[in-house]
Amino acid sequence: MSPALPPLLPHFSALAPDYDVVLSDIWGVVHNGVVAFPGACDALMRMRARGATVILVTNAPRPNDVVARQLDQFHVPREAYDAVVSSGDVTRGVVEGRRGQSVFHLGPERDAAIFKGLDVRFAPFESADYVVCSGLNDDDTETPDDYRVRLESMAKRKVFMLCANPDVVVDRGDKLVYCAGALADLYATMGGEVLYAGKPYRPIYDMALTKAEQAAGRKTALKRVIAIGDSVRTDLKGARTAGIDFLFVTSGIHAEEVGGRDRPDAGALKSVFAAAGEMPTAVMRELAW
Repeated sequence: MSPALPPLLPHFSALAPDYDVVLSDIWGVVHNGVVAFPGACDALMRMRARGATVILVTNAPRPNDVVARQLDQFHVPREAYDAVVSSGDVTRGVVEGRRGQSVFHLGPERDAAIFKGLDVRFAPFESADYVVCSGLNDDDTETPDDYRVRLESMAKRKVFMLCANPDVVVDRGDKLVYCAGALADLYATMGGEVLYAGKPYRPIYDMALTKAEQAAGRKTALKRVIAIGDSVRTDLKGARTAGIDFLFVTSGIHAEEVGGRDRPDAGALKSVFAAAGEMPTAVMRELAW
């Protein structure tokens, strides 16, 4: 018998007493790439007012300080979180460990901050020792197929790819756009070697839990930690792999699969979770206190 679907909760306050640390996704939970969600910001501020620690955990291929400045632009209050941990932070650690090797940056210029302050030797695509992929050059118009020939040439050379953002797609307003994870997945199907720097993989959760411990001044038992996100591929899988509870927000990237942004369908939700092989601890349409 398959596990029962958790009830659709109207208020995060029902869960609040059970947790001391919140690891919240950003894109799809706190904002949609265009505007912040006031209800989500309010819920996170209320958790902090209760004494909880809130760490924003994102697959953004940029350092945490750059992400924080972007949050400022979206009017996400600094009071809503204690710290930010990004896949860009994990990526920088891997790049530092490959000092002496040449790198090609596959992605838009706006992600160049990922290399800031690092001892990096850049090289042309045809001769670089490895590639850091942070996304598509123009995610408004391009798809992974536009990169197929380039990726095939990488596979022939057996070039290692470091994926700085494992997300396949994200919402930008009401539109879905491709991310670096889509290119990395395509490269992997060609036999290419890929290291994914963010969720759902363990290093970003270890970094986030360390940040939470530093912010709180104490270590928190995993049973008192909850992750929040809108992706079963990265957020749900990552939380379960890290051994922590998970709140699934239905109005993000899976909205159409589960019946729409306003009225998620229980049967559709159960199908999505069954396909993922994981069940969340709780479900909400959107994060709100």
